[in-house]
Amino acid sequence: MSYKLLPAEFSDVIHITRGLVETLLRQAEEAEPDSRTVPLAVTRAKNLPAAGLSPDTPVFTHFYLSSKGDAINAIFGVDMKTPAAQTPGIFVSHPLGELKVTKEDDMREVIFLAVPPWSTDSFKAFDRSGNVRELEILDIEPPEETQFAEQ
Repeated sequence: MSYKLLPAEFSDVIHITRGLVETLLRQAEEAEPDSRTVPLAVTRAKNLPAAGLSPDTPVFTHFYLSSKGDAINAIFGVDMKTPAAQTPGIFVSHPLGELKVTKEDDMREVIFLAVPPWSTDSFKAFDRSGNVRELEILDIEPPEETQFAEQ
């Protein structure tokens, strides 16, 4: 079963775990001067009791790694292994750009962007129209037995 985060499902606040933010910032810094794009998935707050959120609240907790060696990805730029309906968010780094959504960025319901110096101060969430969303970074861990996000 695929899961899609619909605009009506997230409130004015976008939730993401601190561990995921730190991982994404580290990946962006390691990729510099190249940009990094990473599909992101959510876990429902009911599976994250420490979050203290409404049970149906989506929390960004996981990412998918693209396979650089994948022939289809290399030729067409398409990652066939990442189910789009399960990745309502995407992270994009702009090592030489501004902290705003551009026409070149991949779009999802939520777009997370970061720019140097790769800190939480230079990390923001946007909707697909490029509007800044309020972001809450949660100091919680996703369930260990969860390899990928909830469906």
